[in-house]
This record gives sequence, C-alpha cells and structure tokens, in this order.
Amino acid sequence: MTATGLEPVFAHIDAHADDFVARVMEYVSHPSISAQNKGIREVADILVAKLSAMGFEAETIATRNHPMVLGRWEKKPGKPTVLLYGHYDVQPPEPLGEWNNPPFEPTIRDGRIYARGIGDNKGQHFAQLMAIETLLETRGELPCNVLFLLEGEEEIGSPHIAEFVTEHAGKLKADLVITSDGPLHESGRPIITFGVRGVASFELRCRTARRDAHSGNFGGVMPHPIWKLVHLLSTMKNEAGEITIEGINEPVIPPTNMEREAVSRLPLDLEAIKADLGITELDAPVDRAYYDRLMFHPTLTINGFHSGYGGEGTKTVLPCEAIVKCDIRLVEPLTPDYVFDKVRAHVERHAPDVAFIPANGMLPSKTPMDSPFAATIEQAIIDARGEAPLLYPTVGGSLPDYVFTKILKTPAFVVPYANADEANHAPNENLEIELFIKGIKTGAALLTRIGRTEAASAS
Repeated sequence: MTATGLEPVFAHIDAHADDFVARVMEYVSHPSISAQNKGIREVADILVAKLSAMGFEAETIATRNHPMVLGRWEKKPGKPTVLLYGHYDVQPPEPLGEWNNPPFEPTIRDGRIYARGIGDNKGQHFAQLMAIETLLETRGELPCNVLFLLEGEEEIGSPHIAEFVTEHAGKLKADLVITSDGPLHESGRPIITFGVRGVASFELRCRTARRDAHSGNFGGVMPHPIWKLVHLLSTMKNEAGEITIEGINEPVIPPTNMEREAVSRLPLDLEAIKADLGITELDAPVDRAYYDRLMFHPTLTINGFHSGYGGEGTKTVLPCEAIVKCDIRLVEPLTPDYVFDKVRAHVERHAPDVAFIPANGMLPSKTPMDSPFAATIEQAIIDARGEAPLLYPTVGGSLPDYVFTKILKTPAFVVPYANADEANHAPNENLEIELFIKGIKTGAALLTRIGRTEAASAS
C-alpha cells in the first residue's frame, strides 16, 4: 500500500476502463464547435448534468458569447481548493475528406480513439471528471475542494474569459489551478508546464492608389504597396534574426538559474526535429539554443502576405493594395498593449502611410518553478505513472493562464495527458486509450496528493 493509499483507486480505474472509454466516446460524439456556434449549449448542459450528478453545485454562466460551465465541490473546510480548467469547445473538423472516420463518430483503431475534440480538450478534462467520480465512488468524498471551470470559447481565442474571471473572482478562489491540455513529450514522458507565452496579432495595410494598374504603363510611376511593406518589414527584423522594433526587448526578464537548469535536463533530438520539418538549419539567430527560442524570447512571425495576382500563369498587374498579417509571441513582462504601442510607433516612424491594425492579444503567464505545489504535482505524477515528469519553465504556444496568475493571483500549472501526435486542430485527431486511463489515474493522484500535503503542512 502506498502512502497515499491509491491502489484501490487505481484498481477501480482499471476495472472500469472499458466503461470510461465508452463514455468518453459518447461525450465527444456531441459537436461543440465554437467558431460555428454548433452544439455549444447542448454540451454545456451535458456537463452541468454530469457535475450535478457527482454532487457539485453546477451551473452555466453567461458571457457575451458562449457560456462558461462552473462546478463547485467545497465540502472540506480547512483543505486546499484546486481549480481544474479545461474547454469544452472544439475546432471545426474541416477538411472532412481527410478524416478516416466521421469526426463526430468516434472510432477505435490501433489502441487510439479518433474523433474531433478527443485530445483537445474533451478527452483530457473528461479524464479529470472520471478521476473525481472514481474518488467519490471509492472513498465517498474528495480529499480536497474542487472547482471545475470549462470554457466554451478557447478555440476562438478566449475573448471573454478575462472579463468573466474578473466579474466572478469570488466564485473562483483557489490555492492552485491545474489545466490538462496539450501533449506529453515526444518520448511519452509526462510533463509539468509552469508558463505559457502570450501573443499579439496585427495587420499592416498599405494602399497606394484607387485601383490596380498596368505594370508597363504605370510601373515606376505608381507607388507599389508590396514594396512599401517589404521595406517596412525589413526594419522590424534584421538578417541576424533580431527584432528591431524599438523597445520590444527592453523589458524582457531573463530566465532564472532554476529555469535554466530545468531546460538543460529536457531531452532534445534536434536532427529528428529538423528531419520531421524538412529543414536543414534553424532560423536566425544561429547561436540561440533550441528551447531558448520557444521559452525566453519574443518572436515576430509573418503569418501571411496578400496582394496582387496569385493565379495560374502571369498577370502584369501593379496592385494598389497589400496586406500582411503578423504575430509577436510574448514573454514576461510584455503585454499586447505595450507591444501594440511599440509597433504602432515604429510604423509611424518608418512608413507613416501604412495602416497598423491591432487584432487579438493574450498575456503571457508564468508560475515560479519553486512554487510549493510543484513538488506535490510532481509526486502525484510519479504515483500514477511511475516516472518523474519533465519540467518546462514555459512553452511556445498560448493558453489563457494569465487570468489565473494575473487576475486571481493563483499559481497555475499545465499537466497534459495526450500523446504528442494527437493531431489536435487537424484531421484524424486522436488519443491513446492507455494515456486516457493514465490521465484518470493522474487526476486522482493529483487531488489525493494536494489534499494530503496540505493536511500534513497544516498539522
């Protein structure tokens, strides 16, 4: 018997594994596509019914678009409270012709469930729900207080979550937040992520005339919008790979020694990554370490350049308008507003006739790696999986963790359950059944360890 007494819990999970698989397949068969407003209310109601059946105070709470689902189980006075975050909306399934089974008709092949949303994020938060159900059935109660927050707009950029969290902060008070989203390491090893980068997206638009023109009759006469944007972009990032927008890099906080040490222990097969991408070299700066690129520096990416003729053959046209879409990934303490101000000033300085149009933004988030909950989460993963997790100071993508760390002032951690090749956002999204079951065990171990550790420290 382990110190946490998890053997009966794990035995229950193993005995009911087939039932858990059947139930998650039924759950993901219900579409909930936020971008198309399909099935959102129906799935929100399913979740409220499920949480209510487990003894939670559950409700949907309206936002200016899709509702939040909030469940509260607060029956352990003096014990810590963990907020489990996930999202019940999914990406559109198109292109449908590339799926090997209809995206909302879950199918098992080679030990994996294939369906839209199975990895991102329905299968992962359903594993948390099954962990809670298992603890209630085997022990009659939960070892700590639990809040379950499920968002219906994550796949469209979480536009209303900050407003929601600010308005309902009193209902969301917790000691820590855990999100189970994203993939494990490529090796299959579990991970704990302590932070995420933010993002600031924008457009640059240049219009130089009332209409397109003949390149022979007006080339060299009519100003060219594409060249104007090309020259402007060249002032924003140099050939050495350095972002040269004035002031962008000045506030950036360098990594701590603890973060550096954690990164040094992360496995890296750089040649395999290059082979998978079909590249022979990394982007500039050439001397920047691989994980530094994804964790500790802002990046400027041109997402798309649109102008002129792109069809078959040639067309001797001089376009009158050009548009470029960009994003800048943010590290602490950069904010979208700060970056937008710097980009706007840069554009006005170098190309005042180009329009700068800010789009969506998301703040970065970071929880210190020496948080007292870090060791608790790490030990819970060892309890459930028998191996220690890799520790990521931050990851390259963006999640709305800032609402927890910056608005609620609560430490936030990401503990994913899905396989690295889950194909989230792509056709044939999938989740390994073995990892789904391990996710349920990990969820049970997390709640057990959180409750036990706090009880020990309180005594």
